[in-house]
Amino acid sequence: MRSIYQQLTTIKQTGQKAFAVLIDPDKVDIQHVPDLCSMAVKANTDFILVGGSLMVSDRMEEIVLEIKKSCAIPVILFPGSPNQLTPHADGLLYLSLISGRNPELLIGQHVISAPVVKQSGLEIMSTGYMVIDGGAPTTVSYISNASPIPHDKKEIAVCTAMAAEMLGMKLMYLDAGSGAQRPVSEAMIQSVSKHIDVPLIVGGGITSPDKAYASAKAGADLIVVGNAIEKDISLLSMISDAVHAAGKLPIDQD
Repeated sequence: MRSIYQQLTTIKQTGQKAFAVLIDPDKVDIQHVPDLCSMAVKANTDFILVGGSLMVSDRMEEIVLEIKKSCAIPVILFPGSPNQLTPHADGLLYLSLISGRNPELLIGQHVISAPVVKQSGLEIMSTGYMVIDGGAPTTVSYISNASPIPHDKKEIAVCTAMAAEMLGMKLMYLDAGSGAQRPVSEAMIQSVSKHIDVPLIVGGGITSPDKAYASAKAGADLIVVGNAIEKDISLLSMISDAVHAAGKLPIDQD
């Protein structure tokens, strides 16, 4: 079985596209998780991300265990803080908020969490996390006390991503945030993708199959959708189909 990162790098290298559902433990009823997983499997979802910027519940582990019981889709933690951790997932996006200048979110919280993360047994993937202005205030911007990269400043995103890659980060994540009024621009996605060799994740404000297709076609290797599916679960299959249609080859699930 290939690691999650090996799967993502293969997707990048072959021009395939992958789709992930983001589950916020604060927003999902655990009783609905089996049905959601069943729909995700039918929609050929490649990954399930679990996490949120502000978790007021302590149900992350419970949610992850229910997902693992309900389907075989790899589960990746998308943590908003060091306490959002469970060894029952498959992987962890070890996020460094490279778009901001808050030292706690660049390295401080990582120092605190390092011993637990090291012992977790999870596949750890260092991720350069960039918050992009999506036209509306987001929880992550407020919690991080950091301004997002302006929507039309693709050169800032490009230079930030290049610096992070040269510092050794294995993934880049452009995020307009949950509830964004607009997704990351195709121009920014295209520019960032062109200037890095590591896989590129894009999420936030992707509310339709057309937007998902456009973001994938522009250069995103993995499209993440959460808020839109929370509002209308019927979009799951349509968005997944659109993302995969933007790729050159079907994804090998082995």
